[in-house]
Amino acid sequence: MLRTILDWFGFGSAGHGGHGEGGHGHGSGHDDGDHGHTHGVIDATIATTTQGINAIKWSFVILAATAIMQLVVVYFSGSVALLADTIHNVGDATTAIPLWIAFVLARRPATKVFNYGLGRVEDLAGIIIVLIILLSAIVAGYESIDHLLNPRPVQHLGWLIGAGIVGFAGNEIVAVLRIRTGRRINSAALIADGYHARTDGLTSLAVVVGAIGVWMGFPLADPIIGLLITVAIFGIVWQSARSVLTRMLDGIEPGTLDEIHHAAAHVKGIERIVDAKARWIGHKLHVQVTIALDDGIFLATANTIADQLRHELQDHLPALAEASILFAPPSQGGEHHHAPDPVPVATRLANGLLQIVDTPDGERLRLRVSRHAEGLSASVDIARESGRTEVLELQPLGGDHHLLQSRTAPEEPHEFSARLRLAAGAESEELPFSMAEPAGHHH
Repeated sequence: MLRTILDWFGFGSAGHGGHGEGGHGHGSGHDDGDHGHTHGVIDATIATTTQGINAIKWSFVILAATAIMQLVVVYFSGSVALLADTIHNVGDATTAIPLWIAFVLARRPATKVFNYGLGRVEDLAGIIIVLIILLSAIVAGYESIDHLLNPRPVQHLGWLIGAGIVGFAGNEIVAVLRIRTGRRINSAALIADGYHARTDGLTSLAVVVGAIGVWMGFPLADPIIGLLITVAIFGIVWQSARSVLTRMLDGIEPGTLDEIHHAAAHVKGIERIVDAKARWIGHKLHVQVTIALDDGIFLATANTIADQLRHELQDHLPALAEASILFAPPSQGGEHHHAPDPVPVATRLANGLLQIVDTPDGERLRLRVSRHAEGLSASVDIARESGRTEVLELQPLGGDHHLLQSRTAPEEPHEFSARLRLAAGAESEELPFSMAEPAGHHH
């Protein structure tokens, strides 16, 4: 029995099935304690699916019809508690209108003026919604206090009880619609909205309690219930304002960065994440990740790793619209700040880049090859001004045949003419080249 009650309110296991069978299983980037969706914020799992959009539309129709029926009873009964509940339902229904307008505008393509599109219009809609709910709370509170200070008779108690039950039924229908649709499309946000509607239904039942109190000879029960409903509306105002303003200030759910790190852990070749940032533009998430790679890999390999990371991010963050992947500069073992320009190598035996680099052991001459013949060996003959030839043998670095490096540093100055000698089996070739010190750097 207790389990059934908890599930009905969304505290059981069935209430958090945001990722049903067939889902990725890594979550949606939202913190488990907060589905990341409140009044005034369109969640991607809702807005990007036809079923989610239809759930929003039908929720509006049902709540609007419920509010209209309650409004008629308010007129004849004079109940301020029902008025507060009606205002609450009207607020819930009308929030769908600016959200839907914002969603339509957000789908327009980017222009020269609005390079990122009109996704931010959803934040503007969120502010409008917060103001609507705030206004409804002020009106409900004013009327409740006025009726508390100046009691007025509440009439047609039977109709009042019926209107409270209708309000509960309307919210429960919306709750079932949202929860079932949310489970079908794996939207934790829509499921959370469903349980929110179920909780709203309880405020309608509070109207029934107030009517019974009036019937039992306690006329102040009606305005007191109205005040309690007003407090509930102010709670929604606070929750909504916090959520909308967080997104307007580029805030994200704490779990989003965890998901980015989780995605990177699935990609081979990433040494670490140097920096990760994310921001919402409307209901789409934009991510920028700076990753550190082995500085010995080539551009094609680095781009492949970046593509793999983008795919993983898409799996971990369904709302992802764009992922910018940046490569961090090497912390050590990289190109010498004052070294001569690298020398491109393009021969029959190898393609790559010859350069002087900094290593933990000092300067070294390094040949990076993207293609090479089997059994490639290399050496550099440097012609010095004294007529002596400095010979530097290039050996595989750590067993990697794509990185050939000298055991000692080339002598100063780093301004010379030289020959790169390549050999593989019976084949050999020479590539003459020269290196010059950067302007303003002399020894």
